[in-house]
Amino acid sequence: MIYLTAAAAKQIKASAKASNLQGLPLRIAVTQKEGEMHYGMGFDDAKENDKSFTSEGVEIIVSEVSLPLAHGMTLDFVSLEEGGEPQFIFMNPNDPNYVPPKK
Repeated sequence: MIYLTAAAAKQIKASAKASNLQGLPLRIAVTQKEGEMHYGMGFDDAKENDKSFTSEGVEIIVSEVSLPLAHGMTLDFVSLEEGGEPQFIFMNPNDPNYVPPKK
């Protein structure tokens, strides 16, 4: 399962509407190279072996290859600095460099 925060889902829905891509699922891709995780996302049609999830009303698709690297991940949309521009962040416990946010 992959999770979206309410803020991430709101931004994804707004992006889909602005790009006239409503109805297409959000594809999330994760690869690992030289110990680092690399992330990608965009709107795409589902392929034959994709896994599908729904979180916060957004359909998410992930390839079988990315799924083990993405399982349990949360996508958020936040400002990392006070007054900074919000951006998507991938909080992935499968990433060896992941540090959970402080509560």
